[in-house]
Amino acid sequence: MEQPNNPLHGITLKAILNFLVDKYGWEELGSRINIRCFNYEPSINSSLKFLRKTPWAREKVEKLYLKSLK
Repeated sequence: MEQPNNPLHGITLKAILNFLVDKYGWEELGSRINIRCFNYEPSINSSLKFLRKTPWAREKVEKLYLKSLK
């Protein structure tokens, strides 16, 4: 399915998370998006698990990612 207006099309959640962690680090990420998986013993896998089950948190991560690209 073509999604020409979706800037996230074709980008995995893992790639987004890795980009944000590389750019900000866990501490800064946790202060920008205050969710437990970023602030307490953060890891890519535990964060992915949480974000896949939690639409509101995933939305915040995606918004930050798009803002960070500009």
